[in-house]
Amino acid sequence: MSQPATSSSALILDGSDITLEQLIDVAEGRREVRLTSDAAFRARIEAGPALLERLLEEEGVVYGVTTGYGDSVTRAVQGAEDLEALPRHLYTFHGCGMGADLDVVSSRAVVMVRLVSLCRGVSGVSMALLERLVWLLNHDILPRIPEEGSVGASGDLTPLSYVAAVLCGEREVWVRPGAGQPHALRPTAEVFAAHGLTPYVLRPKEGLALMNGTAVMTALAALAYGRTCYLSRLSARITALSVQALEGNPYHFDADLFAAKPHPGQARVAQWLRDDLAHPAAPEVDATP
Repeated sequence: MSQPATSSSALILDGSDITLEQLIDVAEGRREVRLTSDAAFRARIEAGPALLERLLEEEGVVYGVTTGYGDSVTRAVQGAEDLEALPRHLYTFHGCGMGADLDVVSSRAVVMVRLVSLCRGVSGVSMALLERLVWLLNHDILPRIPEEGSVGASGDLTPLSYVAAVLCGEREVWVRPGAGQPHALRPTAEVFAAHGLTPYVLRPKEGLALMNGTAVMTALAALAYGRTCYLSRLSARITALSVQALEGNPYHFDADLFAAKPHPGQARVAQWLRDDLAHPAAPEVDATP
């Protein structure tokens, strides 16, 4: 059974922005996440569903709640049963992803990006939904998301439908059977039952809030940024190692030379090289017998 992530410093989410580095830390399993206990944050989240209910009472028509989606906006949705079924129809309709699956790190990044966005409190979702996303992350239980789908088509609709479906106890999730073992796919319903967790029931508009966003594109771009940063730093370090091995001239990377060039990235790399080359050389070993 998968275990909650361990971290000495959990990332507290309160609706404010996070850094790309923080996102990557969570995606790679180095940090847990927590929702702030601040009363103002919780009041802001709870105000969203309350506003939606008030709009329904005052106006009677809300897109994606009492109407269909897209071109079906002219089709009215009436009756409590149909209103409750609409979010499920949405994620079921879009559950047609194909190709290979996103890896676990990418899936975790997708869930995290969606969570951060929803924590801003402007999407009309409940606190219970946010807490369920946090639970998935901290228990290392991640949706299986196919790589190929409608990324960018009015939101990452197809891949994000897999996040919505998993919250509702459907489709499959990646879980770690035991410490040190690779993740394996299991039916979501079985995993929830093993944890004593009941499937979440999406409230009006929550299906739309989960799916109509760019969390997949954003998550994959953030991970690509992380890999680029690593490769850039590694390339600079290999360059410094080559200069050291060839007894090159470290003054080629002098700060004054790069200050004359209008390229901040180039100057940053030169700083990396100076830092690496400034390390004292290892003491010579006396080979005298």
